[in-house]
Amino acid sequence: NIRKTVDRNTITATVLITLIMVIWFGFLAPPVPPTPPATQDSTLVSGAPDASNADIDTQIAASERAGGLQLSQAVADSLPGQTIVVETPLYTAHLNTRGGTITRFMLSDYERADHRGPVELVDTVGLGAIALEFTTPESHARDTRQLLFQPSTFVDTFRVDEGEATISFSTPINEGQLALIYTFDAQSYEVGLDVETINPDAFMTMGGYDLIWDGGIPFSEGIAEKEAERSAAYAYSAGTAEYVDLMGEASESKGIRGSVSWVSVKSQYFASIIIPERPVDEAEITGERIGDVGDIDQWEDYEVRLRQDRPSGVDRYAIFMGPMRYRLLAAYEQNLYDMVDFGWDFFEVVTRPLARFVFIPAFEYLAMFIPNYGVIVILLAFLIKLILAPLTASSYRSMAKMKDLAPKMEEIKAKYGNDPKKQQEATMRMYRESGVNPAGGCLPMLLQYPVIIALWQFLPQSIEIRQQGFLWAPDLSAPDAVVNLPFEIPFYGDFISGFTVLMGLSMIVQMKIQSGATASTNPQMKVFMYLFPGMIFVIFNRLASGLSLYYLCFNVLTAAQQMYMNRNNQTAKPEEEASTQPKRHGKGVSKRAASGADRKKR
Repeated sequence: NIRKTVDRNTITATVLITLIMVIWFGFLAPPVPPTPPATQDSTLVSGAPDASNADIDTQIAASERAGGLQLSQAVADSLPGQTIVVETPLYTAHLNTRGGTITRFMLSDYERADHRGPVELVDTVGLGAIALEFTTPESHARDTRQLLFQPSTFVDTFRVDEGEATISFSTPINEGQLALIYTFDAQSYEVGLDVETINPDAFMTMGGYDLIWDGGIPFSEGIAEKEAERSAAYAYSAGTAEYVDLMGEASESKGIRGSVSWVSVKSQYFASIIIPERPVDEAEITGERIGDVGDIDQWEDYEVRLRQDRPSGVDRYAIFMGPMRYRLLAAYEQNLYDMVDFGWDFFEVVTRPLARFVFIPAFEYLAMFIPNYGVIVILLAFLIKLILAPLTASSYRSMAKMKDLAPKMEEIKAKYGNDPKKQQEATMRMYRESGVNPAGGCLPMLLQYPVIIALWQFLPQSIEIRQQGFLWAPDLSAPDAVVNLPFEIPFYGDFISGFTVLMGLSMIVQMKIQSGATASTNPQMKVFMYLFPGMIFVIFNRLASGLSLYYLCFNVLTAAQQMYMNRNNQTAKPEEEASTQPKRHGKGVSKRAASGADRKKR
């Protein structure tokens, strides 16, 4: 009995111990303390790549297998990255270890039109402006903005006040390595970029790579519609600047084959230009418009890319990011100023040389002595008027002669009213006998139009007058709104520009003086006298006030010249009539009268 009791107690104890152990380890045991993280050198950047890029390839490959669509945006957004800020006297640049790319580029000397910050040349909505795209030997498309790079510096912000500074971003890919090396110059808007590879066969096919500038230049001038007219993407090949703009189609793409010297994106006053050390064989420029032309929320997105063969060492590029000042662009001797539009090709043959060799040197020279660009615009109008004065004078003299022939013209019309052929013959005979060229009044005026068209194109794109005030106009590159309307007038706007009103009035005065010189009785001309200034008043209201100021001064000078010529013509007429009278002898008695008196005496 004792043995049975012991066995029963043993079994009971075993069951209780087992139950206690289950309850202890299952519910009451203390949590296992977490494994402490490995000690990390304080000099390493958060998110430094090590094996991270292998993880990225795994994620991207998994997404491709799942649906064939790369999750580059989602994957890249999930990756940590360090921002490195570079400050120079000319700009502030932000670079990120995620992609080794430029994410911001702000110009120190140029403010937005709304004065809410500096002009930005990089689309901050995207992942960065600079990227390389290539295909791996496994036929996977790669964008360097999917990768984490190790920077050569661990300083968050550094300033370059003189000389140059270099920052490199490198990352291992498979058995090779890729490095993006940026050089910043304290006194230049140019940023150097070297693409350096080690064993590129390990991660890149023979097709090489595309160097990309992704994103257009954000609008900064206040009127998106006008700025969009001047925005485009360019590629220069074989002496021609090919371009894509979005004033027609909402999207457009153009491939260029040949010797491509540079590609760029531009806005009204600023540009980002990629210039390879040696021309490449192929490029592509693409544009897409979000919103309709003229919409308040209109946005234009551009992308340019250079196709580069697989590198065997270092590929070098110069990236200009700054204002489109002629001297800055001309220093490259790459025809970069061809991005500036000077009208149709028919006119551009004349208008572009006028801008390069007349307007720009005049602006630069006058700015050395005169600090105010409003005064410079007025002086430019005076100089142009002085140069064109001989042509204008010739035109006025011809119109005055035509005015003198007006009575004879009426006689011819009355005499040969029913015979157009004889009327034309008599008119041409009258012109020959009087020595008047009927086209003499038009040709000199037509020769002035290339100058007028060149200024029409040049002044709205002249960065010299940007944010330069004069009198009541705070910015000569923008409309000078003196009255804001409570409603919007189609094609006109919701404001009234001061210089535009004065220019329209000056044009009416000028045409009145001119009509007095020609003595025109045509009622259509009188209607035109008011209709044309009215059209100009509507067209110019939303243009740069500097352009209206120029034409206001030009019209005033033209009216003054016309009045001076009219006075001279009126003074000259009595003298001409006196010179045509027979000469008198003695005490004012003519020869005919004297001979008649002699006959009476006899």
